[in-house]
Amino acid sequence: MSVETYLRAAPKVELHVHLEGAIRPATVLALAKRNGVTLPADDLDGLRRWFVYRDFDHFVEIYVAITKCLRTAEDYELIAYEFGAEMARQQVRYAEVTFSPSTHHALGIPHEVYFGGLTHGRERARAEFGVEIAWVFDIVRSVRATRNQEFADYVTGVAIEGQADGVVALGLGGAEVGYPPQSFAPYFERALATGLHSAPHAGETVGPESVWGAIHALQAERIGHGVQSIADPALVAYLVEHGIPLEVCVTSNLRLGVYPDVAAHPLARLREAGVVVTINSDDPPLFNTTLNDEVLLLHTAFGLDVAAIDEILLAGVRHSFLPMARKQTLEQQFRDELDALKGKELQA
Repeated sequence: MSVETYLRAAPKVELHVHLEGAIRPATVLALAKRNGVTLPADDLDGLRRWFVYRDFDHFVEIYVAITKCLRTAEDYELIAYEFGAEMARQQVRYAEVTFSPSTHHALGIPHEVYFGGLTHGRERARAEFGVEIAWVFDIVRSVRATRNQEFADYVTGVAIEGQADGVVALGLGGAEVGYPPQSFAPYFERALATGLHSAPHAGETVGPESVWGAIHALQAERIGHGVQSIADPALVAYLVEHGIPLEVCVTSNLRLGVYPDVAAHPLARLREAGVVVTINSDDPPLFNTTLNDEVLLLHTAFGLDVAAIDEILLAGVRHSFLPMARKQTLEQQFRDELDALKGKELQA
């Protein structure tokens, strides 16, 4: 049996994936037809071609168009349920999924519609597939200034209210340039005081100063992307000393032009320096990837052996926002399953 077979069968956790960016093209097309939304293509082949990433403006265009296709609680239930089904196909047992409430709020979708639908979809995914989904509600940092504070306040409020239904963290997404983390400190302070965790994006398209800002101003417990930390040895040392993990999304970084190719990507250097890295898919259909593909890259592109990849998979469990007892149980389950898979898939 092959290493690829082993890695695809291995149990996984996904910590950095955007729900809106994980909707299958076929589902987008069905939702558009259901809700009378016009897309740039009206058949699946055309829509798949349109989904192929060209540049960041095109990425935003796709993201906005997808969001406009969502209108009813049933729509939101469907995308959460289908996400759970896809996670089950990839042996993902637990996922912390980023969702951007303000984008839907701005389109006039009431909170009870989108969150009610997401909650039902999440419950169905758990019941039918055994996949547990938690939510990271993120502030979109790059909305126009006249509504920035309003939307940040809105997201923080609904995140706090949603804790009983699976919201575990406040995030910070959107374009980094011109929107430093420090501007959002009051919202994270408010969220953390209620028991939510801090999981902002930083150090993706802006350098180490963005990561420092997320750590000091937002008390970040994990960093979304964070790969540009490699440019600052002091920051790398700080991440190691304090055990702050990076949610690394290799294909996303390459498609968005953060790095030109795998050889330039710092995942291996960060890991060799002792930084905890987890592996994630970000917006899989938009970047033509899956979490399984990202895990496989650790072997085929970065040359890591099975033991090293196992540790990265286990890091996803350890640095999730699950309660400690649940993390310990899940990690032991993963270890037992990985050992069994080695005997089955990697035997001579």
